[in-house]
Amino acid sequence: MEITDGLIPLVMGFCLTLGFTPVLIKYFRANKEGQMIREEGPSWHEKKSGTPTMGGLGFVTAIILTGVVIGIFTHQLTSILLILLFVLLFFGLIGMWDDSIKLFRRQNEGFKAWQKFALQVFGSLVFAAGYYVAGFPMSLRFMGAGEISLGLLYVVFVVIWLTGFSNAVNLTDGLDGLVSGLSAIAFAAYGIVAQVQGQYEVELFCWAVVGAVLAFLIFNHKPAQIFMGDMGSLALGAALAAVSILLHHELSLLWVGLVFVLETLSVILQVGSFRLTGKRIFKMTPIHHSFEMMGWSEWKIDLVFWAVGLFTAITGVLAMI
Repeated sequence: MEITDGLIPLVMGFCLTLGFTPVLIKYFRANKEGQMIREEGPSWHEKKSGTPTMGGLGFVTAIILTGVVIGIFTHQLTSILLILLFVLLFFGLIGMWDDSIKLFRRQNEGFKAWQKFALQVFGSLVFAAGYYVAGFPMSLRFMGAGEISLGLLYVVFVVIWLTGFSNAVNLTDGLDGLVSGLSAIAFAAYGIVAQVQGQYEVELFCWAVVGAVLAFLIFNHKPAQIFMGDMGSLALGAALAAVSILLHHELSLLWVGLVFVLETLSVILQVGSFRLTGKRIFKMTPIHHSFEMMGWSEWKIDLVFWAVGLFTAITGVLAMI
């Protein structure tokens, strides 16, 4: 695969999502199946209640079709590409089930926390098993500082990484278009690294994701016509973690995905502070809501957070290559 071939999965993922998403919007509106906004969120988000959700169904399907079709025609439907598609599909199905419960019960709560966590751990273990069988190194690479072998402890790391980032992206998905833009930036960064390293199956996957989420952003930017739901955010987060592992630049995701990390950290600090002292550190978490409480518009938050994501992606790529 040449560098220009990244355009093929990007365009195919874009076009398929562009075709699937309006169909989903029409279906969910016709069946009056929309997102229930959580009571703890900003009061002005209540007007978003009823907006079609589970938009991840469209772009996850588009990415899988793109990966399989192009993988077959380019003879790159290898175990590496299949395991990436598995992670995307499995975590997407967890989110789809969660979204379905919310829609059926007309509430914002789906799975119990332990149920979602158990399924995420299982999916992570399957990925770890495939990673081990494929003969990938069971070690962590520290950019510019060598590697440290973990042996079977690497499996624990994989579980933490996939579960952690699937939830981190899910937490970040609270504003129109925010996660769509950040995901496109992060996957584009790893697509470049994959091309440089000659991991063309990973490159194919990354550009398929970029094309799909950019097309979804057309319908997901403010005012959103559809939300990606847990199906989209859990799938993207887990897939992003899996890509960083397969490229053997695991810890780079802490920088490339810095916004996701900070969003999650804000929730952890807020909960910890409230339980220990009864006081809150931020006006509201995840932290994008704090900026809303300060008077920032959703577009301003999106643009600033995307700019941060772009900076960390560019500098991260330079460090990796």
